[in-house]
Amino acid sequence: MLDKNGIAKRIAQEVQNGYYVNLGIGIPTLVANFVREDIEVEFQSENGVLGMGPFPFEGEEDADLINAGKQTITTLDGASFFDSATSFSMIRGKHVHLTILGAMEVSENGDIANWKIPGYMVKGMGGAMDLVASAENIIVAMMHTNKKGESKLLKRCSLPLTGVGCVKKIVTNLAVLEVTKDGFKLLERAPGISVETIQKATEGHLIIDGVVPEMEL
Repeated sequence: MLDKNGIAKRIAQEVQNGYYVNLGIGIPTLVANFVREDIEVEFQSENGVLGMGPFPFEGEEDADLINAGKQTITTLDGASFFDSATSFSMIRGKHVHLTILGAMEVSENGDIANWKIPGYMVKGMGGAMDLVASAENIIVAMMHTNKKGESKLLKRCSLPLTGVGCVKKIVTNLAVLEVTKDGFKLLERAPGISVETIQKATEGHLIIDGVVPEMEL
């Protein structure tokens, strides 16, 4: 199965030339490390950065350059910095071509829960609500199961929702899945992972149409 970098590397294949891409907190921030060098992409962070690059090497960090998750970042030539009003105008105005988010749960109809676990202190939803309400192309990066081995791809989300029916595609450590009106359609398997393993790890309805290829990383 894939690790977090493997998930990010597979999602990087979804990024196309000329895209403006918002990277959420967690696994999505790793995607910038794996985008093809022959395409031009602008990564946006909701705290007011356009033109993020890969993570800095140890010892080269600049504490003044951070993403929305307060991780140190690099910036590319031509990067710009702006206030939250401008940042969310970009998001709400649908100027972002692709949004990549982490999630704790996704339902078979594309609902996403990624901001709160009841009983745990959180500062608030942050920009997640704006992102899922405005984005037309959302890919989720997540582990297929939780630490107890329970599926995170569900018939219905059990946690408070961030958005309803908004997720288009999911890349996990086991598979690539498309959200359809009939459920999760299995598109690709992680290297060495069987269809049966994915079936057992998926609570929501899983659609298997013909031979399912392995991911090419």
